[in-house]
Amino acid sequence: MSDDPVVSLEDIEVHFTKERLLGFAGSETVRAVDGVSLDVYENDVIALVGESGCGKTTLGKTAIGVQRPTGGTLRYRGQDVWATKDDGALEGGYTQQEIRRALQIIHQDPGSSLNPNYTVRSALAAPLKQWRTDLNEADRHARIHGLLEHVGMTPASDYAERYPHQLSGGEQQRIALLRALLMNPDVILADEAVSALDVSLRAEMMDLFLELQDQFDTSYVFISHNLANAKYLTQKADGRIGIMYLGELVEIGTPEQIIHNPQHPYTKVLLWATTDVHSHGSVEDPPVRSLDIPDPADPPSGCRFHTRCPEAREACKQATPELADHEGDGQRVACFRQRDDHEYWNSPALESDDDVHMNTTSSD
Repeated sequence: MSDDPVVSLEDIEVHFTKERLLGFAGSETVRAVDGVSLDVYENDVIALVGESGCGKTTLGKTAIGVQRPTGGTLRYRGQDVWATKDDGALEGGYTQQEIRRALQIIHQDPGSSLNPNYTVRSALAAPLKQWRTDLNEADRHARIHGLLEHVGMTPASDYAERYPHQLSGGEQQRIALLRALLMNPDVILADEAVSALDVSLRAEMMDLFLELQDQFDTSYVFISHNLANAKYLTQKADGRIGIMYLGELVEIGTPEQIIHNPQHPYTKVLLWATTDVHSHGSVEDPPVRSLDIPDPADPPSGCRFHTRCPEAREACKQATPELADHEGDGQRVACFRQRDDHEYWNSPALESDDDVHMNTTSSD
């Protein structure tokens, strides 16, 4: 893995204006992503995990240049992506078209992203025609047939002539993955790319992701609400898991660190809510102060998790913890409890233990 990131996000903010409903005048700002920094390296795999509405998909789309950030900077191999789009590339730099090719996406619903009027052959031939001008028609057909056989879609000559509606969901996802890879991208955003598949097919599809990564030398930003899927993919790829909550990255580390040594209270709640990952042992449900996730348009002051956190103290309401290294092992956590000298330790608790309610949320 190169020391230089392929994609670098620096203090990224993505804020949306939402009109008020039910006759109330004015609008409100939703802080979908609020001050996130993240680097994606060559042949990297990062899984972003969190509850619905936490901002993980918005962050992923920002990472591949689909979503313009409200603040912060997105760089591709050191070059500002949006400055390139607005002003053009500097001499010797990457063009907007080259950056677009390098940053691709696979959607949760592959059927909606595949042209219903294109056969599999036509869908896969399109990127080859654009980016492999050295190949003639016979070469393209041979390449397409070889890839179809490689992903188990045989006989290839039959599948090549099928239309998207003639494919299963898993087969559609394979075609969407192959089409993205044929662009020779550096990074692919896989947005809930296996969540719509049957459980029995998810591991098979994730294995295929990693097998083709070796062949095409690409990186994945994998979006998931399911920590078990993130664990499976990143363990096999020596990747990282990032935990998001209300627009912020609150913890990131290797799957071993996140699964077996979680440091952020929210990560621990996600683990307990994912029956495929945790082992309850003799301990009952984890304490959570509130069932309700705060409104992204009106997030809590200080640490955004403090309204639900059983470890929260008054100091947590006053300031936002920064994502910082945990014991110098690469794991990074945004929690005051990581600092022995922080005023948190002398601050009173928000509630008595008797007021803390026990709750476990669903993993899916």
